[in-house]
Amino acid sequence: MPMKLSINPSEYELIGIIRGHGEVTKADLVVNTEFSRSKINGCIDGLIRKNYIQFSGPGEYTGGRRSKVFRLNGDFGLVAGVDIGATSIDLVLANLAGKPLARTGMPANVREGPRVILDLVCDHIRRMLEETGLSSERLYGIGIGVPGPVDFSAGTVVSPPIMPGWDGFPIVQTFQEFFPMAKAVVDNDVNVMALGEVSSGIGKGIKNLIFVKIGTGIGAGIMCGGVIYRGSSGCAGDIGHICIKKDGPICPCGNRGCLEAMAAGPAIGERGTEAALKGRSPILLKYYQAGGGKLRAEDIGDAAREGDPAAIEIIRESGQMIGDVLAGLINFFNPEMIVIGGGVSNIGNMLLASIRQAVLRRSPPLSTRDLRIVFSSIGPDAGVTGAVNLALDRVFEVETHNNGHR
Repeated sequence: MPMKLSINPSEYELIGIIRGHGEVTKADLVVNTEFSRSKINGCIDGLIRKNYIQFSGPGEYTGGRRSKVFRLNGDFGLVAGVDIGATSIDLVLANLAGKPLARTGMPANVREGPRVILDLVCDHIRRMLEETGLSSERLYGIGIGVPGPVDFSAGTVVSPPIMPGWDGFPIVQTFQEFFPMAKAVVDNDVNVMALGEVSSGIGKGIKNLIFVKIGTGIGAGIMCGGVIYRGSSGCAGDIGHICIKKDGPICPCGNRGCLEAMAAGPAIGERGTEAALKGRSPILLKYYQAGGGKLRAEDIGDAAREGDPAAIEIIRESGQMIGDVLAGLINFFNPEMIVIGGGVSNIGNMLLASIRQAVLRRSPPLSTRDLRIVFSSIGPDAGVTGAVNLALDRVFEVETHNNGHR
C-alpha cells in the first residue's frame, strides 16, 4: 500500500503556502490564512514533530528580534516526475521540497504500448535511485503526464488518438507494482505543463491561466483560482478538437476541420511540404531534401526567418487559427495569462505575434486589457517540473481535498 503522511486540513493549507513561497515566517502564515496565531503555532509544532517541515534559520528583525523561518524538509522523502511524450520520456527524481536530485531522458515511441513504456520508465526510476544511493522506500509519490485524455479519478487514459493500446490501461496500478510504497497519479500532459509553469515558470503566482501546448496535437491546461480545472470527467481543455473548418482535413479523432488537424505541428509540416513540392518555395524544398523528404514545423520557422514568403504565410495562418480559438476561451474565461508551449512554439515570435493579433481582433478590450500572451519560460522542462508538483500534490493531500477537480 502507498505510504501515508498524516496531514489534517489545517496542516495541508500551511504546507501549500510553504510550497508556494519556499520559506515562510509565522507572520507570513498569518497574512496568508485566516488562522489565529495560536492555531498556526499548533500546526507548525505538529508539522515539525512529524518532520515534514524544518526551521531554516532566523529571518529579518521584527520588533527587536529575528523571526523564525520555516521550509519543507526535503530530506524527509522523494518523489518522481515522469513526462511521457509522443516520442520521448523525461524523468526527474526530486526531494519533498521539489528540488531535483537526478534527471534523465530518452527517446521512446508511445505507440509501443503501455507495458513497454511503463516498464522502461520504472526501470529508469529504479536505476536513478540506485545511482544516487537512495532507497525506493523513501519514494512517496510518482507524478505522470501522458499525451492523451485522462480520467483523473480513475487514473486511466480514455480513447487516446495517438496511444494505441493505452485505453483503460491501469497506469497507476502498474507503477505501484514496481513501487508499492509510493502514491502514483496520472494526468494529461498539458495539465501537467500548466502546473510546471505556475510553480516554476513565468506563470508563478498567477491564479487564472491557460497553458496551450502546440505540438503533435493542441491542448490547453486551465488553472482556475490557483488549481487545475479538469471538468466533470477530466477532459477540460481539449481545444485541439474544436472545429474551425467544417470541410477541412480529417483529424485523428475522426472529425473534419479540427484545430489540431489545421494548425498543429504535422499540419504545418504538411503545408510546408506541399509548398515545397509545388514549386512555391525553393527554401522549403531545400529543407525538405535535407530532412530526407520530411518537413517539421521548426523547418517552416527556419525558412520564415530566411524571409521565405510561403513559410511566413503558413505561420501567419496557423497562428491566426489558434488565436481565433483562444479568443473564444478568453471571452468565456477571462484569464490573466496565456502561456504558449510545446515543440511548435520553437517557431518563435512570428507565431506568437499572429496569435496575439487574432486574439486582439476577436476579444473585447476589457478581457485583453491586462492579458499577457507569452511563451513558456521553462520550455521543455514544463512537463517534468509539473509532474514533480503533481506528485507532491498527491503526497501532501488530505481526504477532504482528494477529488476529481484538483
